Amino acid sequence: MLLLAVAVAVAVAFADSSIVVLALPELYARFDTTIVGVAWVITSFNLIVAVAAIVLLLAVHRTRPRTLLTAGSLLFLAASIGCALAGSLPVLVAARSVQGLGAALLLVGALPVLGDLAGSRSRGAAIWTTAGTFGAAVGPALGGVLTQAFDWRAIFVAQAPLAAAALLASLGTRSETARGDDARSSLRRSIPPNLGLGIVFGALVGALFLGVLLVIDVFGRAPIAGAAIVSLIPLGAVVARPVATGLPSWASVAGGAVLLGAGLLALALLPSESLAYALPSFALCGFGLGLCVPRLTEAALAGDGDVGARATFTVGARHLGLVLALAIVAPALARDLVVAADVAKLNGAAVVIDAPIDGTTKIPLALDIRDALDRAPKGALPDFTPVFDQHGAAKDPALRLVQADLDTSITEAATRAFRRSFLFCALLAALAPFAMVLWRRRVWA
Repeated sequence: MLLLAVAVAVAVAFADSSIVVLALPELYARFDTTIVGVAWVITSFNLIVAVAAIVLLLAVHRTRPRTLLTAGSLLFLAASIGCALAGSLPVLVAARSVQGLGAALLLVGALPVLGDLAGSRSRGAAIWTTAGTFGAAVGPALGGVLTQAFDWRAIFVAQAPLAAAALLASLGTRSETARGDDARSSLRRSIPPNLGLGIVFGALVGALFLGVLLVIDVFGRAPIAGAAIVSLIPLGAVVARPVATGLPSWASVAGGAVLLGAGLLALALLPSESLAYALPSFALCGFGLGLCVPRLTEAALAGDGDVGARATFTVGARHLGLVLALAIVAPALARDLVVAADVAKLNGAAVVIDAPIDGTTKIPLALDIRDALDRAPKGALPDFTPVFDQHGAAKDPALRLVQADLDTSITEAATRAFRRSFLFCALLAALAPFAMVLWRRRVWA
């Protein structure tokens, strides 16, 4: 039971990198903020994890893993409660930052502890890797289910007992610090796979951040429906695992990165709201994730020396990649959405002007559509149904056709606003194999 509690805590800590993504539209409207502002709910957590991991590199070899796991679980528990009680965006971001510090301590301390509980370092590393990969992939879907079943606060309420279980487990272990004779050499050898992890997790911003916003905000899916759609990412990762074990490490990494990039490219080229295109794209992203991330993590943790230091380096690399990608993608998406809103208004006007309806209906209809666009809640596309019902669309097939054309034009404009950001993430994924080729002889023996 102790091993299970620690493994679940690792999965939750990695899941927190993206678990609130399906709740972002609700937070966006609830706190009346911007795309960049709401992105800080994710960025703050990942930034603190990355910074804390870098700082921990200086002291992890002198600190007992059990101490790190206990302190991290306690901070994560307290911060989860703080997030659930947050009444404003600054308070939520501050609590998420504390949660990030707790996650960093928890993840670094958990690896040696899992090794002791599992009976071997290699088995502990395998459990840590599997839990982390699954947690990162399943995070958005789990957050979406909790958001619709309750609200966004339920995400953090559900985490509190899991953090408490990890805290109790840490108090029941007797792990000692694993020391190596040449920690610096061990860390140097892990630079290539950690570089690959940073690039891949930066690319995953496309699937776990952009993809979710597209499904919820543009496609108009409810959080649970969105969770079902993005659940193809963890399902794809699970299906890929047996395939990955049968491939050489370099082939698994390169193939996974290419497939992840292909999935992101497919999302970038979506013509409009089309699940027939989107579903295979998410599945492809998940399959690529399942091929490359476990093998990169295994390579980053392999070898003799201080396993705690290598875990710290790996945690920092993953989250630094996420932070850097978010810092580029969030402002770019915000700008593109502003442009898309103007395009949508022009397209909407053109649809009404060209509509086969009489002029006495067109002018008041156009004015009402403009007002509906202005009244649309932040983070949501306008609902034109009341406007068209007011003008008799229920009995007029021509007006219903105009409404369908208008909805399509608005959705297409909003979908295209995500294109540049998806393409950037696809480019990141494509760079991962090239980064690893430069180091292949030093890493993939």
